[in-house]
Amino acid sequence: MSRRYRLPLWLLTAGALGVALSLMASSHRSPRSALAANAPAARTVAAKPRTAASLPAQSGVAVNYPRQRYIVQSGSAEAARDAVLRAGGIVTGDLSVIRAVAASLGEHEIAALRAEQEAQLHIYNDTAVVASSLGALPETYYPTEVDAANLHIGGMTGRGVTVAVLDSGLWNKEGPLQNAPGGISRVLAQYDVILARQSPGYYQPSPLESYRRSINDPYGHGTHVSSIIASSGVATTGKYQGVAPGVNLVSVRALDSNGRGLYSDVISGVQWVINQRKRYGIRVLNLSLGAPPSGPYWQDPLNQAVMAAWASGIVVVTAAGNRGPDALSINAPGNVPYVITVGAVTDNYFPLQTKQYKLASFSSAGPTFEGFVKPDVVGMGGHNKAYAPDNGTLATEYPSWITEPYSDMTMSGTSQAAATVSGVVALMLQVNPSLTPDQVKCHLMSGARPAVNSSGKLAYTVFQQGAGLVDARAAAYSTASKCANQGINVLLDLAGLQHYGGRANEDANGNFYIMQVSASNTNLVGSLLGGLLGGVSNLVSNVPLVGSLVKGVAELLDGLLWNGQYTSGSGYSWADGYSWADGYSWADGYSWADNYSWSEGYSWADGYTGADVPLPE
Repeated sequence: MSRRYRLPLWLLTAGALGVALSLMASSHRSPRSALAANAPAARTVAAKPRTAASLPAQSGVAVNYPRQRYIVQSGSAEAARDAVLRAGGIVTGDLSVIRAVAASLGEHEIAALRAEQEAQLHIYNDTAVVASSLGALPETYYPTEVDAANLHIGGMTGRGVTVAVLDSGLWNKEGPLQNAPGGISRVLAQYDVILARQSPGYYQPSPLESYRRSINDPYGHGTHVSSIIASSGVATTGKYQGVAPGVNLVSVRALDSNGRGLYSDVISGVQWVINQRKRYGIRVLNLSLGAPPSGPYWQDPLNQAVMAAWASGIVVVTAAGNRGPDALSINAPGNVPYVITVGAVTDNYFPLQTKQYKLASFSSAGPTFEGFVKPDVVGMGGHNKAYAPDNGTLATEYPSWITEPYSDMTMSGTSQAAATVSGVVALMLQVNPSLTPDQVKCHLMSGARPAVNSSGKLAYTVFQQGAGLVDARAAAYSTASKCANQGINVLLDLAGLQHYGGRANEDANGNFYIMQVSASNTNLVGSLLGGLLGGVSNLVSNVPLVGSLVKGVAELLDGLLWNGQYTSGSGYSWADGYSWADGYSWADGYSWADNYSWSEGYSWADGYTGADVPLPE
């Protein structure tokens, strides 16, 4: 049975609009500052009695084992210096005021110092400090709301994982993005696609080019998104402002000072990320941008590039879009079935009070035109506070989004929600670096918490919330398997050998539902569903097949029968351990039915489109 859609006129309109990217930028902003308030970076105090020049800035022979920062104290600064050098350590600073030196030491060198048994010799951790009073940073809440803060306590900060952010660039005042906790520089590379196109000789051929030059962020969105993922700033509460404060960053600029971009530039940026993935260890690509789809997902050039990134081993996280709450409003490349597509939840200005959380009204909803359930998950995307340039287009046009004296801007959108999820993915990959993109998606979905009402039923359908609100801890330690991207093959898709459809459909009354899985043996179907309906196999056996699916009873299993309406109320619980009756099979795909015909005549062209209207959430 062919799947029924009532959308050709809408699709034709979308075809005219979808040739370029619309950035999912959103709304408010908060604190600004001239302070580049970072994560607590260890500080060295210069002393007067003896200048740094009188002690070597660096001595000893470097070794390959890990070193940490310490303060070594003795009867005098000279004695402390000599002790460090005898042990094979590196002197990094003069602290004569306390008869000490700053030093970089490994475990063997610490053991050698302690073996001297010198009564006046003391070794202290070079403890991080944070500014107080006016310089203290505001709490951002969303790392706690997705349970990332608990992982931070255990040392899981995304260290060793590189996230590439393809957006409007990175502010040259990198602030809390410059260093990871401990003061380690972590902006590995920056690439400006627009500049490379306009000035072909600007970059040398790789690998001669280091990509270390700053590209800046004239719009402000790219820095904001990067900060949600990676800020190592510490709030007054002692919690990190970013979801994964220890990650390495790669920034790719493909959007201009107005938040607009060409398809060709974004595709070029994705291609650069794929080519450089091994050089910089890129495991995650954040795409907080999109455009209305204008044809099947497999014919969209940007989607093809995104699928290539997924096939190369990069976990692609993309925004669902800000065109909700209507059904069928998922943007490209969020309509790619393989990638992690993220919708937005807001805490409704009641941070950490889960009963107040609700699906953001602007969050795009599924299904896709090919019948896939999207978004896959939702993340915190309402009034997210994050570091961003105070001189960019957004700050200039919307000064009310800025609250003195911090360089923090507040915005809402699925852009911000996607960034939250990218940070969670980085934490997952630190815990288990061997995960494939499909496994990451499976673990993320299995650990998510859907909104349920007082009777325990879904408050929003999977077309609105996917598997639910991400939970970093649950996802990081999930043991789920084969719960995402089953029945679809990205390599066959890219080769044009096979394309896929999902289990969503629309009935004659305009209700969206999930088609039940069938088997060639209808007795098996009866055994699966008969216990719930009784005699259902007689009904099912008379329904024509669509691929390997069958039109079953809409209210079975996941209880999905949705008329496209948005439920604005709150008071729902975001349930832990919610059991999806059919094991996420609504996330599976099947071979595309040849008898379904898309409207023809879409014209692909490189053109601009404006950023989404700022959102009030």
